[in-house]
Amino acid sequence: MAATKTIGILTGGGDVPGLNPCIKQLVTRAAHCQFSVLGIRRGWQGLLAYNPDDPSSYEKNLQPLTPADVRTIDRSGGTILHTSRTNPSAVAFPAAPDFLKPQYASEEPKKDFTAHILANLARLEIDTLVPIGGDDTLSFAGRLHREGFPVVAIPKTMDNDVVGTDYCIGFSTAITRSVNFIHALRTSSGSHERIAVVELFGRYCGETSLVSAYLSGADRAVISEVPFEPDRLARFLADDRAKNPSRYAMLTISEGASTIGGDIILSGRADAFGHRKLGGIGAWTAEAIKELTGINIIYQPLFYLMRSGSPDSLDLMVARNFANLAIQLIDGQLTGRMVALQGGCYTDIPLEDISKGVKRVDVDAFYDPAAYRPDIRQVTGNPMFLY
Repeated sequence: MAATKTIGILTGGGDVPGLNPCIKQLVTRAAHCQFSVLGIRRGWQGLLAYNPDDPSSYEKNLQPLTPADVRTIDRSGGTILHTSRTNPSAVAFPAAPDFLKPQYASEEPKKDFTAHILANLARLEIDTLVPIGGDDTLSFAGRLHREGFPVVAIPKTMDNDVVGTDYCIGFSTAITRSVNFIHALRTSSGSHERIAVVELFGRYCGETSLVSAYLSGADRAVISEVPFEPDRLARFLADDRAKNPSRYAMLTISEGASTIGGDIILSGRADAFGHRKLGGIGAWTAEAIKELTGINIIYQPLFYLMRSGSPDSLDLMVARNFANLAIQLIDGQLTGRMVALQGGCYTDIPLEDISKGVKRVDVDAFYDPAAYRPDIRQVTGNPMFLY
């Protein structure tokens, strides 16, 4: 029987382990349901850059996918569709494809190309779109849904901060990587009797720092939600080192952390979603601790190492099952939804729910802000990954 529906798939934002298994399962299950799949390259950028008047534009931005095409992709990390941080509703002139630049008025710093995206979806005869991404990527998916286009979203981010789901693809592997690297750094930290400062991704949500410290047994953890006092933190770490027979101490710190009365450290130009690059608070903190204590420091930013390589078994499981659920929703003609995990069970929620509030560490339940460390007193009734 001929395919009756075409599904578009894209991956946006930062890459995480689990994207390729998710893509593979989407394509495999879609074929089982007699759907065809069109992969969109580089996230929203692929739909923005597709020029129907330029035949070469199709191959550059789009990739039909069959089960044979994706047979082995689940064995590796990253995304075969590539990714970007493009926001089609606010495209700066320099970032616009050349064929769209004549549409800018001279005074327009940014332009909304949502209509162009919708027109391309129609030209490509895509019936339902499956964007896989975090808050930023899915915020534009919500815009398309409000414009009336069928969307089924899949949450992924190693920060695990998408509202409405207990879990996002990529989080478990990021934590596993972080714990392993923290343990590996113990040998050098102990050998040289130093304090190790490990900086982790986590813009506004400190869950990666909190959970990595909790599972690795790091002495202290600084999270995005709680500004810290450098003098106090330095004293704690010096004391931790003194009490350790191996004469070292370990600190995890979120890239979005800040000192009391200070701001998060930003650099570079804003991306398509208005975010400037984070990172550097760990280096600043390491230098401050050295000046305050006189103890030599090992500063290690993990960053892309957290999101590189193949997914662990949990991310494989969630990625595949999120894909199965997405195809189930599409087959049942239920769109405007995001697949989710709640209370350990797979479910789906209205796509617009992701914009209702923010997801952050529950400081009162899981963190000691006076001691700068995880404080997990009880876990009954809480999700498997604490937040």
